Amino acid sequence: MSKRGTNHSGDTRFTNCHAASDSADVLPVIRRAENYLRRFRKDESGVLIGFGVFLILMMLAVGGIGVDFMRFEFNRTSLQATLDRAVLAAADLDQTLDANYVVQDYFAKSDIAEYLKTITVDEGVSHKQVSATAEIEMATQLIHMVGVDTLTARAAGTAKESIGNVEISLVLDVSGSMGWHNRLTNMKTAAKDFVDLVINNSPPGDVSISLVPYATQVSLGETMFDEYNTTRDHNYSHCIDFLADEFNNTQILPTEPLQQTAHFDPWNTAPVPSGQSLARPVCPTNPNTRILPLSKNALALKNHIDGLTAGGNTSIDLGMKWGAALLDPTSRPVVNNLITAGEIDAEFADRPKLYDPIQNLKVAIIMTDGEHTEQPYMLSPYTDTLSDIWMHNSGKFSVKHNSQWYYPHDGSWNDAPYKDSNGQGSNRLTYPELHNLHPLKYLAVTLWSDILGSETAAISGKAEGKYEVHNVGWKDQRLDQVCTVAKNQGIIVFTIAYEAPRNGQRVLQKCASSDGHYFDAEGLELGDAFVAIASSISKLRLVQ
Repeated sequence: MSKRGTNHSGDTRFTNCHAASDSADVLPVIRRAENYLRRFRKDESGVLIGFGVFLILMMLAVGGIGVDFMRFEFNRTSLQATLDRAVLAAADLDQTLDANYVVQDYFAKSDIAEYLKTITVDEGVSHKQVSATAEIEMATQLIHMVGVDTLTARAAGTAKESIGNVEISLVLDVSGSMGWHNRLTNMKTAAKDFVDLVINNSPPGDVSISLVPYATQVSLGETMFDEYNTTRDHNYSHCIDFLADEFNNTQILPTEPLQQTAHFDPWNTAPVPSGQSLARPVCPTNPNTRILPLSKNALALKNHIDGLTAGGNTSIDLGMKWGAALLDPTSRPVVNNLITAGEIDAEFADRPKLYDPIQNLKVAIIMTDGEHTEQPYMLSPYTDTLSDIWMHNSGKFSVKHNSQWYYPHDGSWNDAPYKDSNGQGSNRLTYPELHNLHPLKYLAVTLWSDILGSETAAISGKAEGKYEVHNVGWKDQRLDQVCTVAKNQGIIVFTIAYEAPRNGQRVLQKCASSDGHYFDAEGLELGDAFVAIASSISKLRLVQ
């Protein structure tokens, strides 16, 4: 028993010895594995490599975007700078070259002509506006990797230069010869087209046009006439006579004493029909032949032009005198009062502007179909005193001569003016009242032929003896004087000789600012002349 037991005990010991030996070999492996796992868990070196690669790729992408956008911005700013310079140069009112050409030339000289897309030019009497667009399509260098193959740089700009104030005096001949050969009709069409071109191509309120019709005289109309310090001898018509030295300046001061033009007809011999007025007075009475001052209303101007009628002699000097005066700053009080009277738009309260060719453009346009002819003017005392004629309300006259009164209706001499059977007497007429009744020659023949012995003596003494005339040479000189001072003040003077004789052409050429400001027109060429002037006004170079 004990032997088996001993063997058993020994076997047992042998078995345990092998188990202990195996366990000792495995434990270090397990421990190493645990340590490796523990170190692996703590080791982050594998993660940084991937993230680093990601960061590098992102930096390259951002850098590529930056490079492409820097190239894009450089091209865009260069394109915009060229465009800005181009439109500024093209819009300059001093620029004599075509605006489209100027913009194109700037781009061509910058070697980017193919990128210019559009050019728009808006040009008027007092302004020029130039707009342009350009575009460059640029291939990307790096960001095409993210799907952006091109970038488009665009540039746009607008430049505008304008003269804030343009004042125009349109001085138009309406003398009798304008009624021949469709001249008045052609002139009306041309002048109305000019008004449309100037008004419609200008910002509202920038341009004012004064319409100055002239024949023997220039009519102001009653409202404008009242603004001047005149002798006010009558209220039949509203013109002013000037002394010679008053053509040495462009002013007609509202405070200056002025002589009203006498109302009389020195030409006709027939009586005025009952209820009518003188057919051909020195100072016209047709409302449409008066001055229309400082208007921006194209319709009103054209209606006024449509109402013009032809009649009378030719006084270019008077037309220019009033045309220049309505451009002279000393007329501002008159303008302001006419604004109050509703004759002029309130926008023009500070006009005429000062003489400043940089800020204010002043233009006179003179048109005639003839040359100067004589201008009759009444002598004192026949302008405002009592006459030696009495008139009954029946129309019968009494002529005082050598302390007696002669009755032309029955050829009798009497001790007093005529009275009717009811005792109704006659009224003594002033000379303005007498001369308003009939032409001078008719009155002279009717009233004085019997007394003086002949019609010739009557006309010579009682018609032609009452007035004198400014002759052609003197009027040529007056025109030259007022044109010279106007040009010296900076007024641009355009002149049009419309089928005019040689002397008319000569004085207008001399009056114009230059040979380029003078036009010689026939027939429908008058319209071309007005169009050319409208175009010239819009392109005038502003120089001092």
